[in-house]
Amino acid sequence: MIGGSSLAAPPRRRLRERSFGLARKLLAVNWLFVLCVCLLAGVGYAALYSAGGGSMQPYANSQLFRFLGALVLMLGLAVTDIRFIARFSWPAYALGVLLLLVVMVAGHTGLGAKRWISLGGFDLQPSELMKLFLAMALGAHFRRASADQASNLLFLLPAALAILLPVGLILKEPNLGTAVITAAIGGTVMLGAGVRWWYFAILVAVLAVAAPVLYHHLHAYQQARIITFLNPGSDPLGAGYNIIQSKIALGSGGMFGQGYLHGTQNQLNFLPEKQTDFVFTIIAEEFGYAGSIAVLLLLFTIIALALYTAITCKHAYGRLVALGIAMNFFLYCFVNLSMVMGLIPVGGVPLPLISYGGSALTAVMLGFGVLMSIHVHRDVVFTTDDDF
Repeated sequence: MIGGSSLAAPPRRRLRERSFGLARKLLAVNWLFVLCVCLLAGVGYAALYSAGGGSMQPYANSQLFRFLGALVLMLGLAVTDIRFIARFSWPAYALGVLLLLVVMVAGHTGLGAKRWISLGGFDLQPSELMKLFLAMALGAHFRRASADQASNLLFLLPAALAILLPVGLILKEPNLGTAVITAAIGGTVMLGAGVRWWYFAILVAVLAVAAPVLYHHLHAYQQARIITFLNPGSDPLGAGYNIIQSKIALGSGGMFGQGYLHGTQNQLNFLPEKQTDFVFTIIAEEFGYAGSIAVLLLLFTIIALALYTAITCKHAYGRLVALGIAMNFFLYCFVNLSMVMGLIPVGGVPLPLISYGGSALTAVMLGFGVLMSIHVHRDVVFTTDDDF
């Protein structure tokens, strides 16, 4: 007793204090970011409704329920203390590596690659989660490193191994596109931590010189994608069919499109995988150049807001992880859009929150939940007790 009052607050008072803390955290969430994410998911719902021939089945409804569940998970993570999340950075990384090993042993094959694990009717692609877990682990590794220490080769070795291990496992699936994106996310976090840029320049130069040798070690279908990229007309009814039909759909939309549910390439089923990798062609065909630019502006806004979170965060862990999450989303968009426009070879990279599929959507929303936690807790102080 001090001054006639108990040191412990009464249960009702403690409950009010916890409720106030939760309410304050919810208010601190970047709701403009959440709105943009919901609008993007709405674009995806409309595109998948059209892909289903004007029906909520088989794509739109299941995607909507996945998004709503992932949105609740995202907001739950947003109000979770980032220091609590940070403690699980390396355990999450270890879990990601374990899941990649399970894929090699017990994963099931689809489209010629072993990339998925079946979990109670849900097909999980661990490589999608691994990109987030890698950014978190590298953020934990570099969070206290000075500029000189970050470029020390002995200090860099664990980080380099942390990148190479999942990249190697993803290449074994095989999944070249996701492996390259994973490596790029790791490199981005390292650059953000202060690693000297010329280390990466040397690495890029070595890869450029070794490119002819690496090409001969690619799988036959990967070599075919590169050949098709260089000359789509070489096999117009085979390997080049998708990209030719994609370009037709993109061009046929004109300025304002053919109208919702009236895209000929879409409704007449000329384009395979229109609900996944080539979903942007539906938007371009039915809403034209104007609709495509609107979607691109929405994607740009999400990336800009993610970078704003990284810039304004006062602790190194949050800055680095937010940077990795922003880069992941950017690379999703850049690779998918470049692919459907014929600017790079076709690969299995979806357009986030628009393409049909549960693994990519869940992974992106988990990343956004961590990003919002960083935003809400951008002013917190990590102490020496926060060892992870």
